[in-house]
Amino acid sequence: MSTHSDSAAIQESVALETGSRLPEAHAGRAPRPRRASTYAGFDFDVMVVGAGSAGLAAALTLGRCRRRVLVCDGGPPRNETSPAVHGFLSRDGIRPAELLRLGREQLAPYDTVQLREIKIKDITRQGQGFALVGDTGGGREFAATARKVLLATGVADLLPPLPGMRELWGRGVLHCPYCHGWEVRDQPLAVYGRGRTVTGLALLVSRWSRDVLVVTDGPGHLTQHARLRLRREGIQVNEGKLSRLIGSASGDLKCLEFEDGTQLSRAALFLHAPQQQRSELAQVLGAQLTSKGAVRVDSKCETTVPGLYAAGDTTPGTQQALLAAAEGNKAAICLNEVLTREECPR
Repeated sequence: MSTHSDSAAIQESVALETGSRLPEAHAGRAPRPRRASTYAGFDFDVMVVGAGSAGLAAALTLGRCRRRVLVCDGGPPRNETSPAVHGFLSRDGIRPAELLRLGREQLAPYDTVQLREIKIKDITRQGQGFALVGDTGGGREFAATARKVLLATGVADLLPPLPGMRELWGRGVLHCPYCHGWEVRDQPLAVYGRGRTVTGLALLVSRWSRDVLVVTDGPGHLTQHARLRLRREGIQVNEGKLSRLIGSASGDLKCLEFEDGTQLSRAALFLHAPQQQRSELAQVLGAQLTSKGAVRVDSKCETTVPGLYAAGDTTPGTQQALLAAAEGNKAAICLNEVLTREECPR
């Protein structure tokens, strides 16, 4: 693990990577009041790692609080292959890339917020804050310090190694009926999985279509009670081994092909795939994870590591772009309040 305690080197790196990036329109503004000397040595009040819905929403609120913020954009979001974001008030049906473009654009008026293409590789403790190092989009090393860190790095879906599964992910293979169920309503659908997970998801998906098929790709490990519940809703179960998913050039699902050569036409396939954190930064700092691999946080969005916060899909709970943005906003409020308490002691 790298350590960067040389504050001179860190300050030089920040000057190179962020110091000259403020919008020119703000050059004539009066400087902000100086912080208490305890925090004067930190480059930022908050470093936000991740520039999806949670990270951008947090940066917007922190900017409105006049906090010095750097948002580190480490790459494309989880939903980049999806044709649209749904259920996002005032933005229903917007393309994921356009939603993020608008989010970045709306940060521009806030002169204390900066956004950079930086992949953070390591975080270490430095005094009462943190030192972060990473690589910029240009391949140069980056280093900076912050009083607090917000992780909004999201999760990665671990899809089954079935031909066609990854290729159709986000369009013909879907994870969330709340996000995509309306678009495939009243069409023949499949639900992939085994045991309790597939039972619950299949029953949920059946609210959007009466033609739902459970495919278990081998023994389904379904209890008799689960089979009864599925049968009552007219949901059939096929425990044959799948050979591949066949889709169109545009990524839509056409049919499921089984190892015996039979094919079943389906408009979409839903599954709840296992997930893992897209970044190991929380674990590196010793933050606790839940049994499902989410970063554990308290009611104030703080992890078990003091000063380290998390929001969005990184944390436990329902995953949706609007909810991630709301969590980012909540985390920003909590961060601003704790920073204020530190600056204004009793």
